[in-house]
This record gives sequence, structure tokens and C-alpha cells, in this order.
Amino acid sequence: MNLNMLNLDTLNLSILGPAMLAGLLVLATHVPLGQQVLKRGIVFIDLAVAQIAALGVIAADAMGWEPQGLQVQVSAILAAMLGALLLTWTEKRWPEVQEALIGAIFVLAASAGILLLANNPHGGEHLKDLLAGQILWVSTSQLIPTAFITSLILGLWFGLKERLGRTGFYMLFALAVTASVQLVGVYLVFSSLIMPAIAVRNWPQSKKVMGGYLIGAIAYALGLALSAIFDLPSGAVIVWCLAATGIVCNLLANLSK
Repeated sequence: MNLNMLNLDTLNLSILGPAMLAGLLVLATHVPLGQQVLKRGIVFIDLAVAQIAALGVIAADAMGWEPQGLQVQVSAILAAMLGALLLTWTEKRWPEVQEALIGAIFVLAASAGILLLANNPHGGEHLKDLLAGQILWVSTSQLIPTAFITSLILGLWFGLKERLGRTGFYMLFALAVTASVQLVGVYLVFSSLIMPAIAVRNWPQSKKVMGGYLIGAIAYALGLALSAIFDLPSGAVIVWCLAATGIVCNLLANLSK
């Protein structure tokens, strides 16, 4: 391998530190929520709600609101909450086709986003950022409100888990996804939710959450390092690392039985 192709100078905490913290914040809520999503059999809810939150960001941008401003955050949260309420209603009304409806809502939200960006000269780049994310460029100032929201979500989830009910779960889920999608993008939000949950699905119940956190943390650290060294898109590399780490950890767990 040609060492000149490797960007070893990029392996420093000033670049990777905030990105890793962002990944850990995403994992903090998505690992336990992902296991609940897998248990309920509504795997694609994350994609749908994340896409609806992204649509809220796109709509705010189309109105000329400043990126990362309060108005954009409110728009994203409101969009995700409305989407969560819609999914709560459809689950009550048509539970037998809930997964299909989640898919349909995802496609509608994605198509609406494309239409809103159709006349935007930077629309393609904006859409790419929302889907694949720009985790390497996360700033410390972005992490502070996300850390607060994450603490709130975890407190409610572990404190009121059994009393949240269907609506409470969807609302909490929408808030978690909204806080994450602008940090890491739709693809990483979905992968962080589902891949660790799949990897530990057959583990003892007492080890599932910690196992999911471990798999996610290893994958984010490895993905960020590899993407920096080889100058590759971070989000895409981390997605593959989540899959690979999950497979390896699951195989090792099975061999140890």
C-alpha cells in the first residue's frame, strides 16, 4: 500500500473528537430505541421520521431561514412530531399495514424534499448533506443543545419507559431523530438505530443495551479513523463499519456460547 495515499495527519482530536462525541450522542438514544423498534416490528419508522425531520429543514431553508438557526430547529421538530402523530394514528387505525404506510410516508416526504429543492442551485448538495451527513464538520456548539436533548430523552425513556404508551414512544422517538439527523444525516441515523439492535437481538436481555453501545462506539471510532485516513465520506464508511462490527461481534458471541 502506498503510504503517500494515507492522510495520517488527519488523525487528531481537533477533527475527530467532536465527530466522535456526536456519534456517541446519537448512539445514546438510538441503541435503546432501536431495540424497541425491532421488537415492535416497525423497522422503517426511523427512516420515515428522519426524512420528515429533514423535510422540515428543507422547508425552513426554502423560506430563507438561517441554517442552524432556532427557526430551522423548530421547523424540524414540528415536522417530526406531526409525522410521529400521524404514525401513531395509522398504527391504531390500520395496524396490519403499518410497515407499508411507514414506507409510503417516507417516499412522500423524500419526494416533497426533492420538489422543494428543485429550483435551488445548491439543492443537490443540501440534499446530500441531509442524507449522508457531514459528521466530520460537526462543531462543539452544535453538540451542547444535542447533549441536553439527549439527557432529557434518556431520562424519560429509562424513567417512564413502561408508562410512555404508544403516543409517548413516537413523540420521544421523533425528538431523538430530529436531534440526530442534522448531526449525522438520515443514513447514519437509521444505521445507528437498526444495526446494533440486529447484532444483539439474540443476546441475553441484560447485555443487549451495553452490547449495542459497545458495537456502535467501536464502529464510529473505526469509521471516523478510516474515513480520515483514506479521505472517504465519513457517513458511508461508518455505516459499513456498523454492519461489519455488528457481524463480527455477533459471531464472537455465538462462538463463546
